[in-house]
Amino acid sequence: MPAAGAAEPAARAEQAGTGAPLRVTIRKKRFPAVGDAPAKLVVQDLTLEVRPQGFMALFGPSGCGKTTLLNLIAGLDRDFEGEVAWPDPARIGYVFQEPRLLPWLTVEDNLQLVLPDDPASAVRIEAWLAEMGLADVRAVYPTRLSLGMARRVALARAFVIRPSLLLMDEPFVSLDEATAERLRRLLLDTLRAHPATVVFVTHNLREAIMLADRIALLTPAPARLQAIVEVPLAPAERSDPLAIERFRAELLGRDLPGLRLPG
Repeated sequence: MPAAGAAEPAARAEQAGTGAPLRVTIRKKRFPAVGDAPAKLVVQDLTLEVRPQGFMALFGPSGCGKTTLLNLIAGLDRDFEGEVAWPDPARIGYVFQEPRLLPWLTVEDNLQLVLPDDPASAVRIEAWLAEMGLADVRAVYPTRLSLGMARRVALARAFVIRPSLLLMDEPFVSLDEATAERLRRLLLDTLRAHPATVVFVTHNLREAIMLADRIALLTPAPARLQAIVEVPLAPAERSDPLAIERFRAELLGRDLPGLRLPG
């Protein structure tokens, strides 16, 4: 793990000088009327730029359009006005709120599903099973896994493709805090060894501070960008609850409308 101090912000700034950023411009995203439900404007006039190998958390109130924005970035929803410019090469890993493992496939087979069926893939899967602490459950079916372990498999499935862009939609929600904390630390350790550009949706301000180098504060729907907050914590501070709480308290003391909600 890198040394404490100002090393991490400096390292991430240096990384920002290589490769292309993720650029997102959403002029308008509207859901059409369905039955008695009227049309709904979900995202409007929102522009984001995520530095190469940077970690941006999307933070805002429930229902503000965070997941919709992530799906627009992923290319899962192309019905919008605007542009998304992915980093090159655009290998996208997506970790959903639910693990979305195929229950009729083993842990190993769920990883194989996203790779070519060749000897090189088998070697890569073997390495990721070991790195993510899954070697002992490789032949287990998802229904036999705890939620925390299933989410570990989902992380491995996202990383096994060697993503240049990793999209994560509240991947640690509904877990007990101890399990969520272990997975957050696993994510940070994995990104230090295998860097990627990350966009991470969360409604947990402490989680955003622990993981991200920048936090995008979004308005209630239709989502607009209110502010970008830099998180200057060093690696050791990201494992220190007191350092995280100090920065959280400092943020909540700022005049930032996007933080006027439970953190």
